Amino acid sequence: MLGTLCCLIAALTYVDAAITLTQTPPVKTVSAGQQVVLNCNIQRYDSNAVNWYKQAPGGVPQYVLRFHHSGSSLTFGTGFSSDRFNSKSSSNIDYQFIIKQAEAGDSALYFCQTWDDRAAEAVFGQGTKLIVTGSSLPPPVLTVFPPSSAELQSNKATLLCLSSQSGPFADVSWLVGGSPVSSGISTSTAVQRPDQTFHISSSLSIQTSDWNLDKVYTCKVSLGSQTAEKTISKSGCPAEE
Repeated sequence: MLGTLCCLIAALTYVDAAITLTQTPPVKTVSAGQQVVLNCNIQRYDSNAVNWYKQAPGGVPQYVLRFHHSGSSLTFGTGFSSDRFNSKSSSNIDYQFIIKQAEAGDSALYFCQTWDDRAAEAVFGQGTKLIVTGSSLPPPVLTVFPPSSAELQSNKATLLCLSSQSGPFADVSWLVGGSPVSSGISTSTAVQRPDQTFHISSSLSIQTSDWNLDKVYTCKVSLGSQTAEKTISKSGCPAEE
């Protein structure tokens, strides 16, 4: 009786377990103008279509297209068309999402999604981060702000670095005296502005005593092949009246 019950529980667990969608690669970097191919394995074919979504940093997922293994037609979301996007399948569980010629605005997270009949739920892949770079992209523009006078009355102070850039994905780091900093850093996700640029803010928590020692702090932002740096120190800031 106990053995039968255990088998029943195992069977129910198997039926209810959702399939796993595996996307490769997890990160892909291409130059502007290149073709992009992102892969999605859906583990099991339930005769359902595979959808693809694009999510820019700070934004909501956008429906890009729908592809069914048994047919050749594609259905596109608003703002997307066959002029630039395509999808194919090499088997009934292996799907490809294609951008014919990548543009800077294509930098985003891309998710594949399908319906799992046994689990009766929608299932998403873990996403692929696409980074589109190019020598024509301008470097980030940085502005670094010193600690406020109120903060300097305490033991802790904060430096703030604002980056304006042409793409959403960038690596932000801080250095003190030329050496990398590994703690006290908080960096936001990119936010797209109406002018189509992206803004990132990063703060560095420091000791007020280190600021008073006139140490040199550097904010460094890398966007593809483009890198920008901005330094700040107590002696380099205008004296407050």
